[in-house]
Amino acid sequence: MKQSLTYSLGTCLAGLLLTVSCKSAKLSTALTEIEKGEYFKASQTLKQVYRKTNPREERAKRGEVAWYMGYVHEKLMMPQQAASGYMNAERYGWENPTLPLCIARCLHHAGKYNEAIKYYQLYLEEHPDDEEAKSGLEGAAQSAQWKLDGSRYEVKLFPLVNTRRAEFCPAIWGENDEELYYTTSNDKVTGEETSNITGTKYSDIWVIRKDEKGKWGKPESIGDLNSKYDEGTPSFSADGQTMFYTCAGGGDGLPGAPQIYVSKRSDASWGKGTLLNMLGDTLSTYAHPALSPDGQYLYFVSDQKGGEGKLDLWRCSMSDKGEPGIPENLGPAINTPGDEMFPTFSPDGLLYFSSNGRETMGGLDLYSARLDDWGTWHVEHLGAPMNSSGDDFGMTFRHNTEAKQEGWFSSNRNHGKGYDNIYSFLLPSITVRICGTVYDTDEEPIPEAIVRIVGRNGMNFKSVTKPDGTYEVKIDRSTEYVMMSGKEGYLNRKSQFTSDPTEENADYIVDFYLPSISEPVIVENIFYNYNEASLREESFPALDNLVEMLNDNPYCTIELSAHTDRIGSQEYNLELSQRRAQSVCDYLVEHGIEADRLEPVGYGKAEPVIVDEKMHEQYTFLPIGQTLNEEFILSLPKNQQSVADQINRRTTFSVTSLTYGL
Repeated sequence: MKQSLTYSLGTCLAGLLLTVSCKSAKLSTALTEIEKGEYFKASQTLKQVYRKTNPREERAKRGEVAWYMGYVHEKLMMPQQAASGYMNAERYGWENPTLPLCIARCLHHAGKYNEAIKYYQLYLEEHPDDEEAKSGLEGAAQSAQWKLDGSRYEVKLFPLVNTRRAEFCPAIWGENDEELYYTTSNDKVTGEETSNITGTKYSDIWVIRKDEKGKWGKPESIGDLNSKYDEGTPSFSADGQTMFYTCAGGGDGLPGAPQIYVSKRSDASWGKGTLLNMLGDTLSTYAHPALSPDGQYLYFVSDQKGGEGKLDLWRCSMSDKGEPGIPENLGPAINTPGDEMFPTFSPDGLLYFSSNGRETMGGLDLYSARLDDWGTWHVEHLGAPMNSSGDDFGMTFRHNTEAKQEGWFSSNRNHGKGYDNIYSFLLPSITVRICGTVYDTDEEPIPEAIVRIVGRNGMNFKSVTKPDGTYEVKIDRSTEYVMMSGKEGYLNRKSQFTSDPTEENADYIVDFYLPSISEPVIVENIFYNYNEASLREESFPALDNLVEMLNDNPYCTIELSAHTDRIGSQEYNLELSQRRAQSVCDYLVEHGIEADRLEPVGYGKAEPVIVDEKMHEQYTFLPIGQTLNEEFILSLPKNQQSVADQINRRTTFSVTSLTYGL
């Protein structure tokens, strides 16, 4: 994040200067520049001093200068150069207890995770309780896996606005996302002065607009709002008529620390900003404003007392007149001993921010935060490629998109000079569906059947099947659903399942088979021991399914019928089939079905099967409409006779009433 707005938020480590003694004029000049926060200017001075220092005769001085070179390059967000400076200090014997931690931090920021881990471990040997080192070690160890795992986010450079200087903190405006605002330090900004902090001009707010065909035009300054000082990090009210932004610079009666300003829109342009009078001390930083979607709270960054670390996220209520209330720190669930910055909101109200105080991939990483009904924040790392070893921050979200999320953010990844660029991001929508077909028990599709879907997420949806019996409904991930299908003339059937939490497209197939209330329905896969009425264990799944069907239809009663083959007398077969029907009813009663809903009837061999189309398709030697009586079966070859006998041995049920208990 090589920009004035960011660096004016930091303060020089004053203790650093107390270690200096007997400096040359040039080194003294550099230290004075560091004390003022003029890091770019100090880096130029230190380079000259370092070149003039004899590496053999002035090892101690060379090590000291290298230390400060590491320090200023770290402030300039140039981690590779900073790591080189610190490692040169180590090579020349510069003694500072934090040196291994500084090297580790810069190697981490440069994406050299294995080397960073070694220096974190070296530092922790002497300082085992250091929270920064422990957090850094954990982040460096996780980063390789984060890169390997990736995410569904797609990230691309947004070349329409990027220059050879810094562009960062985009903010979308308009009902149709027609204007994109951002902060820039390009060579055409308002002021002519170059910052001694960054070596670039002071930043302005610029905009890029879409034309009538939806094509982006050329970037341009937003005009009179910009001054010779730093302006940036714009954010808008929901109606688009108010802009909150940060201004920093001091002079002309302005506060020295960055402050939040407000501008009103009139005739498609923005008026001069006015200082927002925050109810806190006047010496603290107030920056990076973001209004909550409901307009009730203004979120911002501050280093005022009462925080958890350096820069924290705060919020204050906003009155109807636009006046801020008392600042409230978001607490340790959000804030850390490090920096939390750049709050923003997605259209669905989720808070996003950047932090370097957690286990990150290097510098500032992007996080989302959800506030639950009990007032607790739940923070989640966005993973790669949204995050990198560089600084990743300043998101904005499109309001009109077919994707789950789409927008822009800023990052200084892959930029040796630490300058920020704006990137676009896309999170494709996940399509999770329940699809299926509603059949009768003969596997014929049922058109215009009702499929009711109820989810724990509050979903309650009714679908009607198409002429081919199919239906299709979009659902959410990781949610329990209960489904019921039915149609007049059929019994209802229920199903339930839980959709997978995996972030990928998925189709769940749930078919229904509805029993008719006007025809007997065969209960498949019911088996008895030979010439006995006792049920075999293989029958239990089918019987359990029958229990579910009766529970799905609590108002129906059934006749449970058993049929035998032609072998033996009718008297014997009647007695055997009655006992078999009773065995099935006993099983159903044992599993919770009321006995008076069941009527067991044995038919023996009195009602042989009549062949239908489905049976003919399976057994082509059986003519459609043929009754499988003894005379016909005896006309078949022996192997076909056994098939016909097996078909006649069956268990069925028929609906006798739909008013039980009513």
